[in-house]
Amino acid sequence: MVAYDVFLADCPARTTLDLIADTWSVVVVVALGEGPARYTELREKVGGISKKMLTQTLRRLGDNGLVERRALHTAPPGAEYRLTDLGRSLLEPLAALSRWAEEHTGALLDARAAASA
Repeated sequence: MVAYDVFLADCPARTTLDLIADTWSVVVVVALGEGPARYTELREKVGGISKKMLTQTLRRLGDNGLVERRALHTAPPGAEYRLTDLGRSLLEPLAALSRWAEEHTGALLDARAAASA
């Protein structure tokens, strides 16, 4: 097994952190943790994301083995996105991070306001 060290400048684990710590990646993975979804469903669920950013995020997550796209044989043709096993392995840590953000945003906003006063 190869050991990775995020403190090393050229460590590939930094690229992994960049991928999974991106705001849109976190939100899309957590959204897909609730089950497979079509593009439009994801756009409705993830407030504020543009079509371009959702497309880029899904492509990036797919290229890195976290999300898979499945073509639907419907009229009109569509696609469904779902987490892979690797993507599902991220749910627990990302859900914890999301909960932390929701619980502590008020304190962060207070600190920011105090610092700028």
